[in-house]
Amino acid sequence: MYEHDHHSHENSGGRALRGALLLTLAFAGVEFVAGWWGGSLALMADAGHMLTDSTALGLAAIAAWISSRPASARLSWGHGRAEIIAALVNGVVMLGLVTVIAWSAVERFHNPVEVKGAAVLIVAAIGLVINLAVLKVLHGGQSNINVRGAMLHVLGDLLGSVAALASGAIILLTGWTPIDPILSLLICGLILIAAIRLIRTALGVVMEQVPVQIDLEQVRAAMIEVDGVSEIHDLHIWQISSDRIALSAHVVLDQLQRWPEQLAELNAVLLDRFGIDHPTLQPEPVGGPDCRHENRQCNG
Repeated sequence: MYEHDHHSHENSGGRALRGALLLTLAFAGVEFVAGWWGGSLALMADAGHMLTDSTALGLAAIAAWISSRPASARLSWGHGRAEIIAALVNGVVMLGLVTVIAWSAVERFHNPVEVKGAAVLIVAAIGLVINLAVLKVLHGGQSNINVRGAMLHVLGDLLGSVAALASGAIILLTGWTPIDPILSLLICGLILIAAIRLIRTALGVVMEQVPVQIDLEQVRAAMIEVDGVSEIHDLHIWQISSDRIALSAHVVLDQLQRWPEQLAELNAVLLDRFGIDHPTLQPEPVGGPDCRHENRQCNG
């Protein structure tokens, strides 16, 4: 058995993602057909938004399953980065969808199409209920970053359903069809923001940047607070997957004899205060070879 086999994420989170996927994908198809039949670009845009969320949920569910597979000789960290690959693919797909919907919306301004307001209103209302159900399913699953990200997508869907609902109501009451492409562009904005955030987060993990919720210097300061720790250098923090954070550092000690107790205390501080669950720490005596090495300082 390899060292990282103890991390498994395909549990209630994976089941919640699969349940949410089925609900979202089924209604996205219904909404697109209704939008096409009713002439509503806003409704089709919302269907597109739900389709991207279905893609996100599907990729997240697949990634949750892949991430649960044990580590191997070739993948000693396990398969957690599958989630990041899924996020990048989903982000690119979302950007493509934004382009298509925005182009169609601009065309609608020049060539208006009759919109069946009543049909749009009814389907959008059903979509709102479906999104609330999906949100409840996800809320009942495991609360990790993967699931929370999916919940953010569904919250965006809720806003999209409200926009489509408003489009149907305004057209039904006033007959003003330009509201349909206007709200379609609003939905495009929602998708664009979600896509950029998703891609930026995924690229941050690929580039092994310090997770946004962690301050490197705060971690260093907390580690130095441990009794007997003199300095911390060669400190690196990066994200292995959506809910696993690793750290490596050289710990300069006043005395090496207390290292086992200090190691336990450092591990507890890193986990309890920063959620870092995989630290690798190397002890060194004050004035050791790494501190005297040319161009290296013990304080970072």
